[in-house]
Amino acid sequence: MGVESVESGLQDFLLVLLIALAVAMLPQLFRPLRQVPYTLLLVIVGLVLALAEVRLVDLSPELILLVLLPPLLFQAGWDLEWLQLRRDLGTISLFAVAGVLITVAGTAWALMELVGLPLILAALVAASLAATDPVSIVSLFRELGVGKRLTTMLEGESLFNDGVAVVVFGVVLGLITGASELTVGSTVGRFVMVVGIGVGVGCAIGFGISLVIRRFNLPLVEQSLTLIAAYGSYLIAEALQGSGVMGVVSTSLVLGNFGSRTAMQPMTRRRVAEFWEFGAFVANSVVFLLIGNQVRFADIWQNVLPISVTVAALLVTRAISVYGLSILGNRLWDARIAPRQQTVLWWGGLRGSIAIALVLSVPAGVPNRGGLIAIVFATVLFTLLVQGLSTRPLLAASGLLNSEPGVEVYLEAVARKVALGRVLEEIENLSARHGAGTEFISAHAQPIRQQFAELEDSIDQLRSAHPHLQQLASARARQELLTIESDLYTDYLRSGLLSRKLSPLLPELLRGTDQERRS
Repeated sequence: MGVESVESGLQDFLLVLLIALAVAMLPQLFRPLRQVPYTLLLVIVGLVLALAEVRLVDLSPELILLVLLPPLLFQAGWDLEWLQLRRDLGTISLFAVAGVLITVAGTAWALMELVGLPLILAALVAASLAATDPVSIVSLFRELGVGKRLTTMLEGESLFNDGVAVVVFGVVLGLITGASELTVGSTVGRFVMVVGIGVGVGCAIGFGISLVIRRFNLPLVEQSLTLIAAYGSYLIAEALQGSGVMGVVSTSLVLGNFGSRTAMQPMTRRRVAEFWEFGAFVANSVVFLLIGNQVRFADIWQNVLPISVTVAALLVTRAISVYGLSILGNRLWDARIAPRQQTVLWWGGLRGSIAIALVLSVPAGVPNRGGLIAIVFATVLFTLLVQGLSTRPLLAASGLLNSEPGVEVYLEAVARKVALGRVLEEIENLSARHGAGTEFISAHAQPIRQQFAELEDSIDQLRSAHPHLQQLASARARQELLTIESDLYTDYLRSGLLSRKLSPLLPELLRGTDQERRS
């Protein structure tokens, strides 16, 4: 690669990033845009640029899979709490495996019967679109204060079904190119091998780095090791004929839930989390802007029928997967996924970067490759724009928003009370440490105590006016108890008082208390 090509690539990247950052500032200038999630706003701006025939960088599969996807997967896995994930792991696994197969079978059948597309090409389109991409929805959930369980289910499903969809797509593409044969035994064996290699590589790298950073306290080195882990796990898993996606997911889950909690200092963990939040922001900014910018409107108009059939088939198969598998999960694991939650999971099954990367990787010799790309691009745009933009009113209609009266005021008052309480605890220590004297204490403590008392009165009044706040307070206190137990085991492990991290007891103990209270 010459100097000129490197310079040109850098200029293109900076141009795309500059446009993305300008888009991020638009909601500050135009208030109505604050209702639109940032990623969806990027897609819309990309579409406008495409309509004006302003084309940015070509969106190649290598750019998505090798450069942009690892930080997105790593950041999502890092933030995903194992305790939250474990509760619905069975149902999430059903969504990720059985849901993908239902989507591929149903969508391929619809394209074959209603459009006349050959079975193998129909299966290729269906496999490209099988993986969900909840980036926009999850960011909206967090902004609106949607319950953590629903967020975890969407994000966990996406992390796992990415790997499953990539493997299914590889099998279908292998049939087209003659690289593989369609037999149940070979297909299942290949799936187990690819996923197993990916998970094995990811766990090995995650636990290996965890052991290394336990011996040192070098924040910048630890942060750099997570960067190596994200890209290294993907490359090594792919080199061993495994799933790079599952490699990154496994690595991030191990480091986020084990390594960072048992080997990193709290400040280092915070710095690493902020680093990956920035990396995911950059990757999302680039990929969603370019998704909109790569649209070829002429190709879409020529494929209106197959696009319409694909969109309808995805919605129907997603409904079958979510509602049907939720019933199964409720019976097998007492998952208790309410119908309104199932509806949000169904409608929140957006498609995104994985689908685009897979369809762009189809070889040039495959018949009607341009039409396949147009179908996938248009379907992704429908899910991002139509489903993405209508999720907020759906949440409001479902009653899943944190919109009960007094909640926001109550949470702010509690946060201020806790902060001022800690200031009062430290004020005498700080005065003694710096030799400020009793005058400093009396001058500063009195107004703080007065404000503290006012906050206590305000909180009591809010609880009296809104009884449901007591339930919220109990839930927050319960979560803090779980955190205290887990952090104590981590401190003991770091100091050598334990040789391995213990599983928390409180979840089981409190579950028993809940059952007694309900009975």
